[in-house]
Parts: sequence; structure tokens; C-alpha cells
Amino acid sequence: MEKPRVLLSWSSGKDSAWALHLLRQAGEVEVVGLLTTINEAFDRVAMHAVRRTLLEAQARAVGLPLLAVPIPWPCSNEQYEAAMQRALDRARVELDITHVAFGDLFLQEIRRYREEKLAGTGLTPLFPLWELPTDSLARQMVEGGLRAYLTCVDPRHLPASFAGREFNAALLADLPAEVDPCGENGEFHTFAYTGPMFSQPVAVTAGEVVTREGFVFADLCPISPS
Repeated sequence: MEKPRVLLSWSSGKDSAWALHLLRQAGEVEVVGLLTTINEAFDRVAMHAVRRTLLEAQARAVGLPLLAVPIPWPCSNEQYEAAMQRALDRARVELDITHVAFGDLFLQEIRRYREEKLAGTGLTPLFPLWELPTDSLARQMVEGGLRAYLTCVDPRHLPASFAGREFNAALLADLPAEVDPCGENGEFHTFAYTGPMFSQPVAVTAGEVVTREGFVFADLCPISPS
């Protein structure tokens, strides 16, 4: 029997990368593509602010086709939902998907929103990380070899100095007690560059740190082969 074919919502961060790892480990479905929204004004991953070139390098390293969804900036809910609907319609035709997977951890309203938007489409939502304790999950990611950089920090919850730092054991030890270890409440966003889901690391380094619209962003730069 053919396995269910899954499109994975891919933010470029650690949670979606670990979701890919768990789905592949379980072996019950086949992940056939990545779905990512791109801010048209900056040609970067929405919210994570990762350059498209690095996103494309990630897709090559995990061996999956990338379905990039351009969205305007600023973007209304109506524009976002229309763009996502077009992308899912395309994925059904081109990739023959039956499921869409998300890296959400515990925010009920986000899960409910995704389930409502997929209701009636014939596509089944999957949440492979759902309600895994985030303190142990963060440690499992690090111990499992996943590495990432913090690309975006909300300075209302986490000092700006965390932008550009590596997501590793030292960072977890330094996080304030009130900050979720996986940043699920929006405290920080990441870019995963190596781990068991990658065939090879994405060569990248943390560059300039800037503040924009109340958030602190670390610009990640590709490292050219010497």
C-alpha cells in the first residue's frame, strides 16, 4: 500500500526540521515537499527573515522540492489565505499530496486555525510534535545533532543579544526561566543548518544584527566554498 504523501510546512527553523526527522523516522508517511511563505518585498522567509538562497540550500540538503509561496508585505489575512489555497491546490496536482504537516507544539488556537482551513479540502493535517514537552524536546534536538541560529528575537521576552546565537546546550542554559525552550510563544525564531534531516550542512554564518518593527533580526549569510 502506498504511504500517505505529506507536504511539510517549512519555516526554515528547528521545529519544522525536527518534524521532518520524526516523520521520516516513523516511516508511516512519505514527505514529498516543503511549503514556505516568502515575503515578496524582501525575498526572505516570512518572520524568520532568512534569505531565499539559504532556504533553497536547505531544501537541497533535505532532498525535497520547495514550494515557495510569495506573499505581499504588509499582508492581510485574506491575501495570506488566498496564497496558501493556491499553493495547496498546486501541490495536490504536482505532488499528489494527501496530508499537510506542521511543526506546532502546543498553541491550541494555531492548531484549530490550521484544522479549520484544511477542513473540506480533502487534505489531512498532521502535528508530529504536538504536546511534546518543550524542555525535553529542545534537549533532544540538540543531543540529536540539530544545530540552528536564532534569526529573530522578540526583545520584549528575550534580550536582543540572543539574536545570531546558536541554538545549543549553552543557549538553553542561558534562556530566562519564563522563555519557552523552543520559543513557541514567539520569543525567538531559528534557521536550522545541520542535523539528521540534512544530507549535508548548510554553510552559513551570522552577520549583521538589525532592529525592525519591534523585533531584532540576525542576517544569516551563506559561506562560499573556498
